Amino acid sequence: MSAARELAGAARPVRSCLFVGLGGIGQRHLRNLRHLRGGEVEVHAFRVRRERHVVSDTLQLVHGEDVERKYEVQVHDELDAALARKPDVVFVTNPSSFHVDITRRALAAGAHVLVEKPLSHSLEGVAELVGDARLRGLVGYVAYQLRFHPGFLRVQQILQQGLIGRPLFAEATVGEYLPSFHPYEDYRRMYASRRELGGGVTLSQIHEIDFLMALLGRPERVFSMGGKLSALEVDVDDVSSSLLEFRGAEGRVLPVRLHQDFVQRPSERRTVIVGEAGKVEWSLSGKTLRRYASDGSLCESQDHSELARNALFEAELSHFLSCVESGGAPCVSLTDGAQSLAVALAILESQKSGSPVNVGAVLDRAGLGAA
Repeated sequence: MSAARELAGAARPVRSCLFVGLGGIGQRHLRNLRHLRGGEVEVHAFRVRRERHVVSDTLQLVHGEDVERKYEVQVHDELDAALARKPDVVFVTNPSSFHVDITRRALAAGAHVLVEKPLSHSLEGVAELVGDARLRGLVGYVAYQLRFHPGFLRVQQILQQGLIGRPLFAEATVGEYLPSFHPYEDYRRMYASRRELGGGVTLSQIHEIDFLMALLGRPERVFSMGGKLSALEVDVDDVSSSLLEFRGAEGRVLPVRLHQDFVQRPSERRTVIVGEAGKVEWSLSGKTLRRYASDGSLCESQDHSELARNALFEAELSHFLSCVESGGAPCVSLTDGAQSLAVALAILESQKSGSPVNVGAVLDRAGLGAA
């Protein structure tokens, strides 16, 4: 069931929230919540590590400030005690290996949920999670902020309007140096670096899988090579090169090459879709979008260099709060998050087996075949 048909329940104002995890991304959502709603929302947090530092928009430590005091956070040592306060929404921003359990408990407490990507590190319990949110009429939103980028939105329009003709093939690359992700902490402690926390480049850099599916549908099969290839001190995959078999118009094969890595310096992040009547190139690292006509001439150009990265997160949060308060459906539902997760897991399965993997079979094994 798509997000458009996965309707949320009754509208209600957001008066209180609970954060499970206040690392870099948790603090970003909290900071944006305070910016958008001021002090009208009561903020609670379930915290384990209780690190008190404040992290800025640019992922730098702000010395001399305490995150709990700065944002007026009421802290709980037990999750049950925090959920007993009946928060309207729960932000699940801890490592992905804990997402399903925390989201399940939040839904059981009657809360709408924003869960960071990826939805989990496996599909265990995900079918029940999707069904539970649907049964209770609660919003379950998986946080893919690139859905709000003007580049993505324009690529979506270009394809919908047929401006490059029938897509023939595509490629997407995301390569970044892992130790530069969070300048405020040792990269070896990050969830992205650790298998038990659900890390690895295929799962951590899942944005491209999500928006490729939003643009082209769900791939039928994947074939991938990669794994732990670099000298980084991690126990997860750090290079992944995959071929995804989508189906285009009239059921024709639409091949897509996806490359992900934790090692590139300088970073590169770009997506190219080639059609019968032109092509579109969206470069996040270059901060541009360009569309070319069938004769190769440049016919459209956008400059995103003035776009603040945090604007995407603010737009995402506004969308989530609007869904909760209006009873609307989120643009990325738990079902959508399960689908992109299934593709990522199929990629990892293919790397281990050395063979193509059918995505539908992965979903069927998890009880999500009808999703």
